[in-house]
Amino acid sequence: MTSLLRELAPQVLGAVMRRYRDFAACEDAVQEALLAAAGQWPRDGTPQNPRGWLIQVACRRMKDHLRSETARRRREAAVAQESDQQVMQDETDPNQDDTLVLLFMCCHPALTPSSAIALTLRAVGGLTTAEIANAFLVPEATMAQRISRAKQALKASGTPFDTPDARDRDQRMGSVLQVLYLIFNEGYASSIGPDLQRSDLANEAIRLARAVRRLAPDDGEAAGLLALMLLTDARRPARTTPEGALVPLAEQDRTLWDGRAVAEGVALISETLPRGMVGPYQIQAAIAAVHDEAARAQDTDWPQILALYGLLTQMSDNPMAALNHAVAVAMVEGPRAGLEQLAALDGALAGHHRLAAVRAHLLEMAGEREAAVAHYLTAAGRTTSLPERNYLNLKAARLGASV
Repeated sequence: MTSLLRELAPQVLGAVMRRYRDFAACEDAVQEALLAAAGQWPRDGTPQNPRGWLIQVACRRMKDHLRSETARRRREAAVAQESDQQVMQDETDPNQDDTLVLLFMCCHPALTPSSAIALTLRAVGGLTTAEIANAFLVPEATMAQRISRAKQALKASGTPFDTPDARDRDQRMGSVLQVLYLIFNEGYASSIGPDLQRSDLANEAIRLARAVRRLAPDDGEAAGLLALMLLTDARRPARTTPEGALVPLAEQDRTLWDGRAVAEGVALISETLPRGMVGPYQIQAAIAAVHDEAARAQDTDWPQILALYGLLTQMSDNPMAALNHAVAVAMVEGPRAGLEQLAALDGALAGHHRLAAVRAHLLEMAGEREAAVAHYLTAAGRTTSLPERNYLNLKAARLGASV
């Protein structure tokens, strides 16, 4: 039921926003409806039309909210006069999905890019404030303030709830794609909790990426992002053991990968790359394609991946891209060269578990087992993902036993 509520939440928020316009109040009303569903559905059974049920409950909450504020009497009257036909359409039409409209609205130019992305991750992606803070590498309290300010700015902008025209769409596309990228990443490798993967988030990000590409079929980066998601998500069946333990890429059973997703992703990026200007998502998709086209880990074309990461680091100052570039350097030029690359990231990724984990891996490759054990344990102590913590502790234990 949790996955159903997560899937429906942005759709319900979009439907309620279409009618009432007040983002903060609508979000509160939808959260109340979701809480009501979580309490009633396990007891009474899931309604035949769960989306319509949630919209009805959220709209009742909004009407109560409007009645309680005399300053909004004129607005309440306008809402009360809304046609019953539109209300019925929102509640019963399974094809009415305002999630994409909500996505572009949250990426309004009145907001800073970081605020727009944070707000959209909360409203559309359903991520918690802590998960969003992890994605931005900032404290949770800082992110909570950022989201609150974004809601206020969006309300003050008076932006209409409607699909943007081509000019507005192009202006917001960068933020929209980054939001979908972060939602997918949280679904593919959950930063918090007992599960390594959250398929509901990954699937929703792919669904929305397909919708964005249909809206902008000539946008190379929209196509590149969809290809990247497909090529990465194709490995999902092999990323965990039946018990849920993490399986690293080099040890995965590649026969379990989703061949159809790989083929679609490869075809999409192969079609997109020759068209013109290439962006970071297309480069990352090309890297994912090189990995996925290798029948065995030892067949991976690491020199090609290194060249692609070189291009990516020139385009973007993303420290995670630089971290992956260091791994590629190690695979081509040796672990010592990779460790030298990591030294430049001690500032940007200070305290991040992935930096410690990669350093441990390269130290292990270099034969420095005691140092590798120490960094594996450091990484395990920093991650908030239980499967990653278990994997890193196990690596440290096995390596320590052989010292």
